[in-house]
Amino acid sequence: MSIMIPAWVDGTLTPVEKLDAHKRGLRHKAVSVFVIRDVAVLLQQRAMEKYHTPGLWANTCCTHPDWDEAPDACAVRRLEEEVGITGLQLEHRHHLEYRAEVGGGLIEHEVVEVYVGHAPADLSVVPNPDEVMAVEWVDYHALLETLERNPERFTPWLRIYLTDHAETIFGADLVQA
Repeated sequence: MSIMIPAWVDGTLTPVEKLDAHKRGLRHKAVSVFVIRDVAVLLQQRAMEKYHTPGLWANTCCTHPDWDEAPDACAVRRLEEEVGITGLQLEHRHHLEYRAEVGGGLIEHEVVEVYVGHAPADLSVVPNPDEVMAVEWVDYHALLETLERNPERFTPWLRIYLTDHAETIFGADLVQA
């Protein structure tokens, strides 16, 4: 079964098959979630079976909403489907757009709604092995240092978020701490 996502074709929002949207580099809707605990960010390492950017580290979860799905509902759904997190209150932080080559001739041209959730110390994280091969809590500032030294370990969108949108996503307190 093919997954239909909302993409703009000739200026009109249209349901388009997900892989086709990436092959054609169509501008499309997306959702990204960051879960934070104190100064640590929960990252996921994408499963090797993913059709683009397998094995790279990304934010807590990211996806494309279904054709008729609200972004906030999508964020909650995928947080559970990818990393098994439920019951976490999410806060909408940013609306942004980026375009990045993700390998294999595929392009992510996304209009993204970004959400942040603040995790309690006892948050249960249960990665779905079809989506995620590992998760790790990483100190925000250590993450920036690793990103600078080894950018190839991270997805293009995580690099964009941390380089161009960090203060809006994480807040000045965390970024400047």
